[in-house]
Amino acid sequence: MEARAILKDVPTSPRKMRLVADMIRGQKVSKALALLKFQPRASSPVLHKVLLSAVANWQQLNEGSKLEDADLIVKTVFIDGGRMLKRLRPAPQGRAHRIRKRSNHITIVVDDASVSVNEAVIES
Repeated sequence: MEARAILKDVPTSPRKMRLVADMIRGQKVSKALALLKFQPRASSPVLHKVLLSAVANWQQLNEGSKLEDADLIVKTVFIDGGRMLKRLRPAPQGRAHRIRKRSNHITIVVDDASVSVNEAVIES
């Protein structure tokens, strides 16, 4: 059974967050956590916490299963654009430049790999 974790209004641009999210998509959870822990980008600690939250949500949904026995994978990762704060920055000769401070929404879905394979076999 899949579990998800959602974090909204993260003050990082979606483009920068997607660079890190693309690395963990489809990976095993243990490998994804290791990648995020040692990744030098500023958005990796945020994704690390959201992934841990998704794993905790999976544990709560599957109380009889052990985390060590389950082969959890990062099924999907969505990075959607959030609200944009619009500011004005002074420019030469009395002009103004618009500054857009972007934010994003993160959705991570984790699932047991053996369940995903069984569902794919049944569908085909």
